[in-house]
Amino acid sequence: MPVTTRPGRPTGITIPQLNVNAPVVSIKAVHSALTPPSDPTTVGWWSGGAQPGAKRGSAVITGHTVHTGGGAFDDLGKLAPGSVVQVSTSRGRLQYQVATVTTYRKATLAKRAAQVFDQGVRGRLVLVTCEDWNGQVYLSNVVVVALPMA
Repeated sequence: MPVTTRPGRPTGITIPQLNVNAPVVSIKAVHSALTPPSDPTTVGWWSGGAQPGAKRGSAVITGHTVHTGGGAFDDLGKLAPGSVVQVSTSRGRLQYQVATVTTYRKATLAKRAAQVFDQGVRGRLVLVTCEDWNGQVYLSNVVVVALPMA
């Protein structure tokens, strides 16, 4: 698939550092919450936000973490700035470089949602998953912000 800079509907995501190669499906926010697809090996793109490759806005992709393993984004928090993320779209493949990896407590992410999901920023990719399993629930979210590679 050719490398492109044109925005497109995402169909797959590859994170070589984490051995992730997952399909992407479109999801919508329900009551201001994004719920990833029920299949933990598939991730969801928030169709209410930017498309990957857009000049402005956050293209948000979210996936499950499975505390016993098997979730596409199980190791998202292990990414480091500089890591490469590739997104396959209907128009080609886009490459992003990780800028930040931040773990937020659930309440803190809710307070910062406007910044994390901002559609007024320069085009970027935002990856989100759960973190900090306490035996019953996840207490935090990992948020990865990646910028387009030239």
